[in-house]
Amino acid sequence: MNLKEIANELVAVCREGRAKANLDKLYADNAVSVEAVDYSGMGREVAGRDAIRGKHEWWEGAHDVTEASVSDPFVHGEDRFAVIFEVKGSVLESGDSFDMREVAIYHVADGKIVREEFFY
Repeated sequence: MNLKEIANELVAVCREGRAKANLDKLYADNAVSVEAVDYSGMGREVAGRDAIRGKHEWWEGAHDVTEASVSDPFVHGEDRFAVIFEVKGSVLESGDSFDMREVAIYHVADGKIVREEFFY
């Protein structure tokens, strides 16, 4: 897959609520994911597809999402793209509601996502 195909596929599966399902197709085995803050207790940075899958599982188990939107991808050069995520919901443990907006930057090499960084 080329950069634009990867970007469009990631956006499509996120809009369908299937982001975790396509990790094997879109992400390199040794992909790195970097958060702005360590909310999950896993650290700000995790490495490997299984660790990224674990982040998705933590998010799904800790939050009730009531509304979400995903922008079209913003392609930058030959190896990066950005996506804006907007999410509303509540934290299951506390019941606190949240309304968040984040920018995700994805780095691509050899037809796979090798790094993702989240800004919020």
